[in-house]
Amino acid sequence: MANREALRELQTRLANRLQAARTEGQQASWLAVEAAGTRYLFPLSQSGEIFPFSSAMPVPYTQKWFLGVANLRGGLYGVVDLAGFVGLRAPVARTEAGRAESRLVALNGALEVNCALLIDRLAGLRNPEAFASAEQPPEGSPPYFGTGYTDAQGQFWQEINLQALSQQPQFLSISA
Repeated sequence: MANREALRELQTRLANRLQAARTEGQQASWLAVEAAGTRYLFPLSQSGEIFPFSSAMPVPYTQKWFLGVANLRGGLYGVVDLAGFVGLRAPVARTEAGRAESRLVALNGALEVNCALLIDRLAGLRNPEAFASAEQPPEGSPPYFGTGYTDAQGQFWQEINLQALSQQPQFLSISA
């Protein structure tokens, strides 16, 4: 019970900080998330609302990483398992504990794709000053991979350009 309250408080603080970042200017540049143990950075300008994950209505004959559709605040969104899409793992059934930390991050409405990415955990907001070094993605990386950053603790964070991701033919072609 305490874990649920702490997660709700974290989500509320993140939502407030996201709104403040949008209205006050670019203090933070990215929403930091984790999926299958890998750390990602989503540009705030391309990220939308954050929702708790409960379930998605399955759609037959689709890719394994396409989990189905969900009603998020009255809008119908396709739900994509980020880790499954990037090939880090096969989509898995989530336990109650795993579901408690999982979130859906909707793409910004300006991208004109009603889609939400399933992530395992929110890790807060980050700005460029939080990182000690930056490097270009390795050759052969997906076209939606942006700059990779290493923080002061030596952890690597991969930026994902959500606009580029939303335009990839593989991402748009959900049929199996």
